[in-house]
Amino acid sequence: MKDTKNWLEKIGKSIDAKDAKGFSEFITDSGSFRFGNQPEVIGRKAIEDYVAAFFGMIGSSVHEIVNFWDSGDHVIWEGRVTYTRLDGKLVPVNFTNIFYMKDGLIEKYNIYIDNTPLFA
Repeated sequence: MKDTKNWLEKIGKSIDAKDAKGFSEFITDSGSFRFGNQPEVIGRKAIEDYVAAFFGMIGSSVHEIVNFWDSGDHVIWEGRVTYTRLDGKLVPVNFTNIFYMKDGLIEKYNIYIDNTPLFA
């Protein structure tokens, strides 16, 4: 990918804006999405609905890029997200995303994260 950092920033901004539709447009129509140890969600519309429900459970989020690697077929994003819970408490969490790419879109989106502190 030509400008991986900019692309990752756009994904992060779509999440931080709670733009479920915009977020889903980074993923292929038949793509899959797995958030932590939750079951895999398949299909762009189902992913949009899933993340919209998650956005309703948080006040806000701010995503950061710590590092990234791009092999062309796969992109790995090491990052940090600071959530604002609905009660106003800030919760920083580290994550790693692995993207399996197809024709410039994400075919498989796996987030490796422990969100236990977010809901504690």
